[in-house]
Amino acid sequence: MVHPWWLYLLAIFCLRLDSKLVGQAFQPEFAEPLSNLTVTLGRDATFRCLVQNLGGYRVGWVKADTKAIQAIHVHVITNNHRVGVSHNGQTVWNLHIKNVQEEDRGQYMCQINTDPMKSQMAYLDVVIPPDFILEETSGDVMVSEGGTARVSCRARGQPEPRVMWRREDGDDIIIRHTNGSKTKVSVYEEAVLTLNKISRSEMGAYLCIASNGVPPSVSKRIVIKVQFHPVIQVPNQLLGAPLGTDVTLECYVESSPKSINYWIRDSNEMVISSGKYEVVNTMMSPFESRMTLTVRRLEKIDLGGYRCVAKNSLGEVDSVIRLYEILGPGLMTDSSVDHNGEDQNYSTPLEGPDNQFGSAERSDDEDEKETSTYIPNEILTNSNSIGLLMSFALDAKQCKIQFILTLLLLITG
Repeated sequence: MVHPWWLYLLAIFCLRLDSKLVGQAFQPEFAEPLSNLTVTLGRDATFRCLVQNLGGYRVGWVKADTKAIQAIHVHVITNNHRVGVSHNGQTVWNLHIKNVQEEDRGQYMCQINTDPMKSQMAYLDVVIPPDFILEETSGDVMVSEGGTARVSCRARGQPEPRVMWRREDGDDIIIRHTNGSKTKVSVYEEAVLTLNKISRSEMGAYLCIASNGVPPSVSKRIVIKVQFHPVIQVPNQLLGAPLGTDVTLECYVESSPKSINYWIRDSNEMVISSGKYEVVNTMMSPFESRMTLTVRRLEKIDLGGYRCVAKNSLGEVDSVIRLYEILGPGLMTDSSVDHNGEDQNYSTPLEGPDNQFGSAERSDDEDEKETSTYIPNEILTNSNSIGLLMSFALDAKQCKIQFILTLLLLITG
């Protein structure tokens, strides 16, 4: 059977068309997009380029922003010794950058040398954890009370670090404004912290913290010291105790710089710890201390004045505590005449709204105890007087006993 000529032409056309389609079907293609990378300074970065049907074509790497060729196929072209390439078969092609530096930041291109060239790009971002700029960051500062303390804390990093201040002790930071108002904040977000009209309560350690989302955050401890003249507060300036007992005198001192604290007797003799005396100085805060002087087995010779003294570079201050004798519970009498008929005069603590002077033995409860009364024998011998006395005795708490006794003496006289 003879085929028409046009069938031959059709067959040749189909073969050529099929050959062209087959060639296009096996052209190289990217299997997935190139991913952007974010790498911390000093770490390693790896771009992965996935290619299908590479055939006899080649894969190359180019830093797009500088047009610098990094590698072609399995050969490194750049002089950067930190750059390398690897591959897994004909599909996975990797570009490695070790110990990433800031200059490595930018666009990277994976390309196939087809005609026209096929390529895809991704961005390498190099992030840097925060670090303080030493020449722009304060050290410890000292300022006089009522003055202005200004401390700065500046940091570099990528992205730009955020700087905030906190007090180490957890107290609020007091920001005083030019209009006279003030604001208390637990966190202050500025590179420079200014404390106007600073007070002693604001003394202490302040933490400057810089962070930008790239670990680790960094912090710096800055101590603000506030200087002021020593001040002494004395809870009891008159203190009574029975002989033979132990009694403790105390003073509270505020000073900055830290003061030298000591005790002095009336005779200008310094009191030091011994079997007789115990001297203790306890720090309660960076600028507050408690001075105590314990006198053991109180004797007559121990009575008198004791001065607590505080001295620093800004000045000296002292306060006097006067120690006197009071009768012990077993020696208390009901009148000013003792068993031997001798007069006894007793000192008592002074009390008032501004002066609360305590006693080593007496308490408020003892003042509530019922007081017995001395009654002359000549009154008790008169029966009429006794009856009258008993009627008055029922209201003894409302009347003055001395007035009653005087009245009865007049009646019986």
